[in-house]
Amino acid sequence: MNSPAHHARRWWGLAAISFSVALIIMDSTIVSVAIPSIITDLGISTTQVQWVQEIYTLVFAALLLVWGRIADRVGRRRILMIGLILFGASSLWCSSADSGGILILARAVQGIGGSMILPTTLSLLNTTFTGRERTIAFAIWGSTIGGMAAVGPVVGGWLTTYHTWNWAFLINVPLVVLIGAAVVWAVAESRDTSAERLTDWVGGLLSIAGFGALVFALIEGRVYGWWLAAPTANVSLGSWSVIPFALLGALGILSVFVWWEHRRAQHGLSVIVDLSLFQITSFRNGNITAMVVSMGEFGIILSLPLWFQYALGLDAFDAGLALIPLAVGSFLASGAISALSKKLTPIVMVRTGLVLEIAGLTALALLLRPDSSLWLTTTTLFIYGVGVGFATSQLTATILVDVPRDRSGQGSSTQSTARQVGSALGIAVLGSVLFTTLTTGTESRLSEFLASNPDAQELVDSMTRSSGALIPQLSGNPATAPIADAAREALTQGVQFAGITAALALLIGLATSFRLGPTLQVTPEAGPTRVS
Repeated sequence: MNSPAHHARRWWGLAAISFSVALIIMDSTIVSVAIPSIITDLGISTTQVQWVQEIYTLVFAALLLVWGRIADRVGRRRILMIGLILFGASSLWCSSADSGGILILARAVQGIGGSMILPTTLSLLNTTFTGRERTIAFAIWGSTIGGMAAVGPVVGGWLTTYHTWNWAFLINVPLVVLIGAAVVWAVAESRDTSAERLTDWVGGLLSIAGFGALVFALIEGRVYGWWLAAPTANVSLGSWSVIPFALLGALGILSVFVWWEHRRAQHGLSVIVDLSLFQITSFRNGNITAMVVSMGEFGIILSLPLWFQYALGLDAFDAGLALIPLAVGSFLASGAISALSKKLTPIVMVRTGLVLEIAGLTALALLLRPDSSLWLTTTTLFIYGVGVGFATSQLTATILVDVPRDRSGQGSSTQSTARQVGSALGIAVLGSVLFTTLTTGTESRLSEFLASNPDAQELVDSMTRSSGALIPQLSGNPATAPIADAAREALTQGVQFAGITAALALLIGLATSFRLGPTLQVTPEAGPTRVS
């Protein structure tokens, strides 16, 4: 519990909590950069490549609700520590993997550890800080998420360029040791002392299966086909894709999950999610806003690294450096929030952040060209990053403001799940926009070229299947340079369309923020209060 010693160390505790969440955010982006080196070293198949990247996300999203509820019961710091240990041990296992199968299994365990870390960091903040301190704590936590999403590619690019892919995982081990020691020293334990013994195993399994199927469908739709089976799909049901069946299954399972939780609550039994939380206006509508906003925020991160590497020809390290303005903007926003919290309410800062995000993405989409200067992306990404820093942290604070502290784990894991579903949806939609534009745009620009060079169609198909990775190779040969030029233009157009789509999602998120109930005001003494 919150002893005087732990209270005095609470700002060190905030640092430990923020570094904990930084660990899992950075890891996901580092691995994406390391994939080419892993392919070369382990000789893994395209299917294994896909699962190395996505098994982590799948397991992570499926388990968030369950761990949030368990943390309320057995202790939030305890679950955080177990998560850190699992994450560190599985990272060591990943670094020593000698086959694709072993790496996939180790990544699944990493996902389990990560799903224990994210919701517990949030609930620990919610129970440790009050008033204006709470606003500052959430600002630092939220800016860490936005900033590390941009820092990860830099670290990953440096490690894979100057060392080996193994270090993309091995770097986590010493970090886990340091962070774990800091958590034990500076973070107070907290739990719901009135919580009954958790016996809702059926609800837990329904939650895992439902959200697992949903996230699988969203992140794998482009691979397997959204309706009919894609030509490259290695699993199908005749001519049908497995994706619509996964979506229907997810809808059915989650419907049963809601019914089951409601039924148990009526009988006074323990539940995974207290559905009465959704009667709280700020919590219910805030989760809707968070899901929509996450669709725009994290979906665009998919397309920019590809454009930096394949359109501008940057290596992995320099492509990561090009994203640094986003991190700088996000971290600067956390400092500004401390001063602005005396004058602006959290929801006003959320809306300000969303407006800045929309402005940055719209400017990027309208001005981007195949040969654009990095000054353009630096400016627009900085504006976007400031917006992320404002919006992410204060939206989280708004969602949890009316959630009872003894149910912080449930509230935190629910909003984390909403964000994961939103980011998966964003990757699905924006990824489809990007890669469809790359395919159709390249072929339309090469219609005359292909008419006189029909044998080049196979090269065009290979280029689109590689998501543009063959552009640098094709541009070096005069015979195939026209294909590279067309693909570079199409990829740029795809990033433009993805940027506009992301901005529209954020605009919808901005609109939904006006349904969060009465205006929130933070007072130093009493914490968040409401102003009618």
